[in-house]
Formats: sequence, C-alpha cells, structure tokens
Amino acid sequence: MPPHRRETGGRPAAILIAGPTASGKSALAVRLALRHGGVVINTDSMQVYRDLPPPPARPEPDEEARVPHRLYGHVDGAVNYSVGQFSRDATALLADLDGRLPVFVGGTGLYFRALEQGFSDLPPVPEAVRAGVRDEAEGRPTEALHADLARHDPEGAARLRPSDRMRVMRALEIFLTTGRPIASFYGDPVPGPLAGQNLQRFFLAPDRALLRARIDARFRMMIADGALDEVSRLRARRLDPMLPVMRAHGVPGLIAHLDGTLDLEAAIARGQADTRAYAKRQVTWFRHQMGTDWRWLDPEAEGSDI
Repeated sequence: MPPHRRETGGRPAAILIAGPTASGKSALAVRLALRHGGVVINTDSMQVYRDLPPPPARPEPDEEARVPHRLYGHVDGAVNYSVGQFSRDATALLADLDGRLPVFVGGTGLYFRALEQGFSDLPPVPEAVRAGVRDEAEGRPTEALHADLARHDPEGAARLRPSDRMRVMRALEIFLTTGRPIASFYGDPVPGPLAGQNLQRFFLAPDRALLRARIDARFRMMIADGALDEVSRLRARRLDPMLPVMRAHGVPGLIAHLDGTLDLEAAIARGQADTRAYAKRQVTWFRHQMGTDWRWLDPEAEGSDI
C-alpha cells in the first residue's frame, strides 16, 4: 500500500474520494457531504451517461433530496465525453456552489488528475477522419491497429497497451488530423480547477476477495433492476460501437445476449469478469500514477476513522 500524507489545517477546498467500483465510495461521499454541508460531484466517466443502467451506487431520490448530486447522467450516449469536457464542467460547477463543500467521488483516475494537474486539450477530429479510421479498423484486431500507430507515432504507441482499442484509434485520429504525434499536445496542459488548493484525498481499497464478491453481486442486482431493458433501448439507437457508452462494462455482453449470440448467464459472467478486471486496473493505476497525497483506506477496517 502506498504511503500517504494526511492533510492538515482548516476546512479543505474539496474532498476527493476515489477507488475501484463497488468499494463503497458513494456511501462515504454522502456521509461526508451531510457532515460538512457539501455537494457530491460525480468523477466517473461512465456515470455521466444517462443512457446506461444506473448502478446500485447511483444516488436515489431521497439521497438527492438530502445531499445535492451533480454531473450524474447529464450526457447523451451519442457524445464522446472527454476529460477536457469533464474539467470544464467541474470548473463551471465549482464557481456556482455558494460556499458548499465539493465532494468529488468516482473511479476515473484521469478525471481526478485533471482536477489538480490539468489536462492536455487535444485538437478536434473531423468526422470524415473519424469515420475513415473506424472503417479501416472494422474487422481488424487491435494489435494490428497498434502496429499501424507505431509506424506513424512510435512514442504514442509505446504509451498505450496494444489491446486498448479506443485510445489506439484516438491516437491514429489525432495523427491523421494534424500530422503530429499525440504526445506533442501534452506539453502545455490547461490548469486544473483545484490546483494548489488544500484537499483531502481518500482512496478506498477493500479486501480483494470481498471486492470481487461485491462486484459479482452488484452486477446481478443491476440485472434484477432492469439493466437489460436499459441496454435494449441503447441498442435500438444503433450508436457507433466505439463510443464509450457502448463499451461500458456489461453492455457488450448484454447486447450479444439481445442479439441471440450469448445466453444471459454467459452475458452476466462476461460483465462480471470485465468489471473485476477493470477494478484491478483502477487500483494499479492509482498506486502508480497519483503519488503519496492520497490516504488509502480499507473501508471495512477504517471506516469509522473518517
């Protein structure tokens, strides 16, 4: 577990709560927001979409009545919502809180990084270029696309996993639009809205076996709560399969079930496995990318300490 430094002195400018999916982040955020008169702000790249089945952690109406929740379900699934747009939305929101304490909660490390360190604003990609990359990628394995990127942009390819299809295609789009490697746009980040401020940062890291069990149970709970109907409506929109909303954990498997190529139990198992793998990556990413300012907690062992 990484070392941590406790924040000292006065009320913080914001509280940041991160952790893998199903780690108990949302419950802690509501508790701290109630204690401090705060506003809970979504910091998860999937919970911004209104088209996805709400996870059990999505705020219930009674919670929203007690504690304001912001940036949940405010984006249409047809939008490729970016880190830059999140940072702009968060900046605008912070300017309109009337002194209430912001409590940022979620599992997307790049969003938390953008709040403090800023983000690199990539140039827009013309639709014709994006469509051309999509057509070229159709039916080709991601490793082949990664090899294409390595020929054009070796540094960009070296930064990406050969299996990370969405980011590999994004880097190809940037090169074909500008003729420049994607890393050339990383040198002058737009400042983050919380840069240099006094912050409290918590990362929830439950016992791994317990976390896996929670993830599996939560996925089945989503199915019982009507996730298949939500995915059916999303499928009917016939959106670009490379959009983030179409690649959300569980969605591809449930669409395969609706298409008749996968039975429901296999679709559930696929969604559970994808989510468990993602949770593992979330923990690894924070451990190596976010430094020593985060206080790591086992929520079962130390929950009363916050």
